[in-house]
Amino acid sequence: MNQELINEIRQKSDIVDVIGERIPLVARGKNYFGVCPFHDDTNPSMSVSREKQIYTCFSCHATGNVFTFLMNYEHKEFQEVVKELADRAGIEVQGLKQKRVSTKYDEWYQAYDLAMKYYQNNLMSSKGKKAREYLEKRSINYDIIKEFELGFSLDEKDQLTKFLTGKNYSIDLLNKAGLTNEFHDIFHNRLMFPLHDLTGHVVGFSGRLIVKSDQNKYLNTKETEIFKKGNLLYHYHIAKQESRKEKYVIIMEGFMDIIRASTIGVKSTVATMGTALTKDHIGSIKRLSNNIILCFDGDEAGKKATMAAGTLFEEANIEVKVISLPEEDDPDTFILNHEKESFYNLIENAIYFSDYKIKALQKDVNMNSSEEKADYINKVLLETAKIKDPIRVEIILKDLAKNYEISYNTLEKSFRTVQEAQQIKKEKVVMPSQIVTPKVTLDKYQKASLIIFYYMLEKTWVIDMVSKSKIVFPKEEYRALASAIESFYQKNGFINQADFYTYLGNNEKLLQIFSQMEALTLKDEITEKEMREYFKVLDQYRVEKTIQQLKKKLKEEVDPLEKAKIVEQIRQVRIGEEK
Repeated sequence: MNQELINEIRQKSDIVDVIGERIPLVARGKNYFGVCPFHDDTNPSMSVSREKQIYTCFSCHATGNVFTFLMNYEHKEFQEVVKELADRAGIEVQGLKQKRVSTKYDEWYQAYDLAMKYYQNNLMSSKGKKAREYLEKRSINYDIIKEFELGFSLDEKDQLTKFLTGKNYSIDLLNKAGLTNEFHDIFHNRLMFPLHDLTGHVVGFSGRLIVKSDQNKYLNTKETEIFKKGNLLYHYHIAKQESRKEKYVIIMEGFMDIIRASTIGVKSTVATMGTALTKDHIGSIKRLSNNIILCFDGDEAGKKATMAAGTLFEEANIEVKVISLPEEDDPDTFILNHEKESFYNLIENAIYFSDYKIKALQKDVNMNSSEEKADYINKVLLETAKIKDPIRVEIILKDLAKNYEISYNTLEKSFRTVQEAQQIKKEKVVMPSQIVTPKVTLDKYQKASLIIFYYMLEKTWVIDMVSKSKIVFPKEEYRALASAIESFYQKNGFINQADFYTYLGNNEKLLQIFSQMEALTLKDEITEKEMREYFKVLDQYRVEKTIQQLKKKLKEEVDPLEKAKIVEQIRQVRIGEEK
């Protein structure tokens, strides 16, 4: 794909609209502001410019254009993002290819992929008959097996090890990747679920016993450099595509729940890999959808898991919804035993976590005791104070007043007291670092450089001035950025920040300079005379640098005549500085 087509796709993909579909943005002056999704942000610190078609976080320094935002937000490759935006803009794209970037883990990914194919082959062979019978009893047919790439590990100690070492994979790599232990297979006689990272690479396996045993029902690949259960979610690589269509994401507990939901067309689902939800999980999930639903088992353990997960989201200022299943059901059994419309109705009628908690507070409360009843109502008020929607707050207060025969005015007064107390508590625990963004200290040379870069990207005549000048930028990455800007302009005949971001690709060092540049408050227009003042500042840097080098040379020189020459050179440089 040529650069012109990529630029056209970007130009027809308004960054405010694209980001606004994923994160609430508020207009403030020329720009839009929202909570940055790339760090633990509580106050909106990300600025999105419709005029420049870029975003910048003034806290974590994340910056880029519409392509880089989607790549980082949705964990997608460049070509995926370009295709998605092309479809959105109604631009036909053919033969989209991008040179694949090699990583140090390519060999790992290849070994995992071969292991997955090996397990799949086992399942479909005569030795996988019992595993196929087990799946048939669980109403898992061939199409589902194929969709979820299920496999089977044989009850033999070293067959996978021999297979992979025969393909020239070292035993050291296989041990590190968690596929083998010394010269023995890790998994034996288990139904195999491949586990993918957020971008879709197989990075491990989970093996489920299909016969009664004293061993754990599930065995996962050990934690490795690329497989960390606290970071990854089962089925995420599929859910990140499906959530755009379904407009929600459902969090479940088990692999079989995910698989069963898929059989009725519910594919925007994720599950943890045998661990409780973590902050990293939540960061990944909130990138999928603003409509997050918890659907755990209906038993006591499932209710506790719902409470724990919902509370984590609540602490992250994310309101989620809850599907409550009958006590005897998990998502797998519920879908098997009911019409598919029944589960869709549960999704449609999922309740807010705050309402779920309020309902749960009623459990074991003796409503004949005025003390227990008052304690319950006070707890409900505490939960209600966390709700931001004033209409929902009023509904809850009116229901309380009606159900427990209390004056609405009395309840509202108590509610305001609770609300004020929570606000005071919140203000006390907020650390100064959470409200004040630390500023990067720039010297005069760095600041002058950033100003020059800013106007190079705004005014092509500034690029010509820099090309003809002898200024020296004070840092190596500054010099690289100036060269990149000149190169882009010479090649394309125009310059703008949004397209230049695409040109830079994943050059983190150069991209970081932009967030510092965007933090400066600069006017839109500048004269040539004003520009030359910044050139003079950098010329001072060149003079100082030259004098430093000459002084160093002077210190090392022993010949008196040569020393005199160096002293004269220093004098000449200084005269030039004065002029």
